[in-house]
Amino acid sequence: MAEPRPDTDIERILVVAAHPDDADFGLAGTMATWVDAGLEVTLLCLTHGEQGARPDADIATIPALREAEQQAACAAYGVTDVRWVEGHRDGWLEPTFELQREIVRAIRDVRPQRVVCQSPERNYDRLQASHPDHLAAGEATVRACYPAAENPFAWPELHEEEGLPFWHVGEIWLMAHPTPDHVVDVTDVFDRKIAALKAHASQTAHRGDELEVFLRRMSGFMGQRMGLPDGRLGEAFKVIPLN
Repeated sequence: MAEPRPDTDIERILVVAAHPDDADFGLAGTMATWVDAGLEVTLLCLTHGEQGARPDADIATIPALREAEQQAACAAYGVTDVRWVEGHRDGWLEPTFELQREIVRAIRDVRPQRVVCQSPERNYDRLQASHPDHLAAGEATVRACYPAAENPFAWPELHEEEGLPFWHVGEIWLMAHPTPDHVVDVTDVFDRKIAALKAHASQTAHRGDELEVFLRRMSGFMGQRMGLPDGRLGEAFKVIPLN
């Protein structure tokens, strides 16, 4: 098991996700525990998830709908700082320098000691967790954390023009990694994870009661895999220290 920094050493956390609902599937319970502990959590969504719609939907209305759903989901576990990167298409995300710059801007503004993002490594055991946009989001975020955010010569205009000096991120947590090494017990806040994902009604309403059954099964499997006591529910991560 990896040993991340104790939460008592953490003040601010930045979570970066490709789409609305990605973070809630990956770590809504964990974010609830952090909020309960008094930590400041910011969520940065890199697209508006406009391709997550039924074939007959008016796609022009989807970004606003999914923004509202994400805000409602975050309210279920207490995150109030939700940010959006503009100009990147759902389904077309790439770890470009432009995208990295936007993530660096967020890092230097939030000044997080911990950044959570999607794994840039494909998980062939759970291929749906390795959507190409997820891989791109993870790669761009890892590059933004190291070395760009802490390098004063990377996008110096962020400091000179926007007052955002370089910042050292202490650790990265990867969700949906093929070989996680740290687990958070989310049993006691699991109802808030369910509420958050139900708030993404455009994505989950059709699943009815099966949604909660699925979430409990997956979280129970992860808890068991990662050594939690029987019956406990877990969210798992790969932890990467940046000294």
